[in-house]
Amino acid sequence: MPIPLVNSIASWFLKKRFHQIELFLKYPNEVQNELLLSLLEVAKNTEIGKTYDFASIKDYNTFAERIPIKNYDGWQDTIERSRRGENNIFWPTPIKWFAKSSGTTRAKSKFIPVSEESLEDCHYAASKDLLCMYLNNNENSQLFTGKSLRLGGSKKLYKENNTVFGDLSAILIDNMPFWAEYSSTPSNKVSLMSDWEYKMQAIVNETIKENVTSLAGVPSWMLVLLNNVLETTKQESLFEVWSNLEVYFHGGVSFTPYKDQYKKLLPRKDFKYYEIYNASEGFFAIQDQNNSSELLLMLDYGIFYEFIPMDIYATSNEKAIPLSDVKLDINYAVIITTNAGLWRYKVGDTIRFTSLSPYRIKISGRTKHHINVFGEELIIENAENALKKVCKRTKAEIVDFTAAPIFMKGKEKGAHEWLIEFKTPPKDIDYFNELFDNALKSLNSDYEAKRYNNITLNKPTIRIARQKLFHDWLKQNNKLGGQHKVPRLSNTRHYIDDLLKLNE
Repeated sequence: MPIPLVNSIASWFLKKRFHQIELFLKYPNEVQNELLLSLLEVAKNTEIGKTYDFASIKDYNTFAERIPIKNYDGWQDTIERSRRGENNIFWPTPIKWFAKSSGTTRAKSKFIPVSEESLEDCHYAASKDLLCMYLNNNENSQLFTGKSLRLGGSKKLYKENNTVFGDLSAILIDNMPFWAEYSSTPSNKVSLMSDWEYKMQAIVNETIKENVTSLAGVPSWMLVLLNNVLETTKQESLFEVWSNLEVYFHGGVSFTPYKDQYKKLLPRKDFKYYEIYNASEGFFAIQDQNNSSELLLMLDYGIFYEFIPMDIYATSNEKAIPLSDVKLDINYAVIITTNAGLWRYKVGDTIRFTSLSPYRIKISGRTKHHINVFGEELIIENAENALKKVCKRTKAEIVDFTAAPIFMKGKEKGAHEWLIEFKTPPKDIDYFNELFDNALKSLNSDYEAKRYNNITLNKPTIRIARQKLFHDWLKQNNKLGGQHKVPRLSNTRHYIDDLLKLNE
């Protein structure tokens, strides 16, 4: 079939879906309410359905009163039973796949259930909708005259007790429909390679021969790949390698720190950037307008949404509200109920609404302090547990600390910079740093992956703070006493740069 014809057919098919999207744009709360009742009906004969008598729940208020809100730790034991092959616990169809992601206080890694329904009606549906919106906004697009260069987290899939676990991207590639594989590069064989250094060069070698019209992947990893492409081809601009490149679909980490570097690599003014908001638990939102920083919340993917205002999150007054009750510019924690059997589950992300008609959002952060600039999802528990372990080994004592990213510059990799005030410093700070880096790797599988052979992250940089530095900084900012403290982890350099100046 000639490629221009493929482009026309694909465009026609995807534009048809736009009429379905218009339904939830027009009746968002009705679509969400109907979805909730449908999920309850489907799961009424599961173990959890019988425990909470789903069959008798006929409205949102009863649902909210009866079913508790939980984070992963609250679900872990139930999910482990499912991973051992037990069926019909929280979802009626057998759960074969589990997406492995970074861990929590109780576990090094999370294993998020992925059902047949969530694969088809959420993850793959979202991939098609992303293209649908892009084509709807760019009628002269030639997207399907070439291929999409997709860069997933890869790694192979692992079998255990008749269930399979691995990166979500590996699960998606393994189950990919033919139309997606036909229109993308590199091949599945290369995409699923486990050795990142070898794989990176294999992707470069394979994709530079293709007519790539779009890019898709996490900004930090993609930047490493694109720099490798220019190094291999000896070209100055990516348009000299792929002359028809027109859009980059990105998500997973904040794009803000990378914007300027991408503009240098992709200097055309008409080049487009489209953001997505997805996670192992589901695909939540898609940028639906050119040159926008807002994402349209997708309401018909089998995910029912609730929100907890962050000013009452994790307090005795904590209470979730449905979509119909949200307000603009308030920071909310996201709670989801899904077609993979997660019921009132705390995702750990925070968002705020920028529009209520339609419902558009911006991702505002995490419910806990963290660093997730490179996809490492380093949480406060990881940092504190690692420091505790290393201090014990080196007989060091810490007064206070903070950490922030060192952003990538050109071909230089990213890193984390730690500013630590010691009561008793270690005898050898380099040895302390080596132990600390290894401790973080042992506690967080995503950090470990990004540090593998320094592919995305270099080893940490540790700065020793002078005595009373943190006290003086708090005093200078009128924050001494009470609940005030220096943020332990931050996605920006705002705090650490202030402290480093004061440390001089």
